[in-house]
Amino acid sequence: MKFTVLTLFPEILRAYFENSIMAKAVEKEIIAYDLVNIRDFAFDKHRSCDDSPYGGGAGQLMMPEPLGRALDSVGAGRKRVIFVTPGGKPFTQRKAQELSREKELVLICGRYEGIDQRIIDSFVDDEISIGDYVMSSGEVAATVIIDTVYRLIDGVISKESLQEESYSGGLLEYPQYTRPPLYRGMAVPDILLSGNHEYIRKWRLKKCLEKTLAYRPDMVAAARSSGELTSEAEKMIEEITEHVCLKHVRIKHHRRRAAEIPAPVSDSGDKDGSDKND
Repeated sequence: MKFTVLTLFPEILRAYFENSIMAKAVEKEIIAYDLVNIRDFAFDKHRSCDDSPYGGGAGQLMMPEPLGRALDSVGAGRKRVIFVTPGGKPFTQRKAQELSREKELVLICGRYEGIDQRIIDSFVDDEISIGDYVMSSGEVAATVIIDTVYRLIDGVISKESLQEESYSGGLLEYPQYTRPPLYRGMAVPDILLSGNHEYIRKWRLKKCLEKTLAYRPDMVAAARSSGELTSEAEKMIEEITEHVCLKHVRIKHHRRRAAEIPAPVSDSGDKDGSDKND
């Protein structure tokens, strides 16, 4: 798979492609990349790529001409083009899986107040947001998408690692532990040291469900709707929900009992707390 990235600051992305697992994937020729400097397609000696927006307003906007020429140079009209923007559709694991099936992705890194709408209308296939917040660096946002997509390509990461991580099967991942077995008084759960793979599987499934119910109940609802939850998982959800309800009942009971216990009376002086002088 190839990632072609159009940017005003290619060095920000170069470090990412030249390190860690990505560097190994490039070395094995599983992944290829091309970093295109938009400034190389500017018209003036200052290599200007931005100007004030029509209609007024704060900030600068990336001009269509340098960016359009850069897109033409990589044959963007025949490829999947992504513009990373806070105004795009939310990026999800499902979207990452869809994009991982492409032979090449062209990503536009925005800066300033964004890019001219005519570039979006002419070239862009997907406007994608990595979250409900605004960043100054389109390069960082594009890297998030690239990192999420490339690891799904065959040969980059083992299939076993991908099967049991967050969002696989519609749930968040279970907690993990490694050596030493005791750290600052906290022990690894005995079941993980038991060697009983069936018990460990059930424990992990239960922990996945507990975390997802606590942090992302919407994912549980979605997994139910899509039929991803097994009957075993549904039974565990009932048990977890019942346990949580009983816990809340016990907490309310203890709070009620504590409120009913009268405050201790001071044993100094009279019962009303005043001193007695003879």
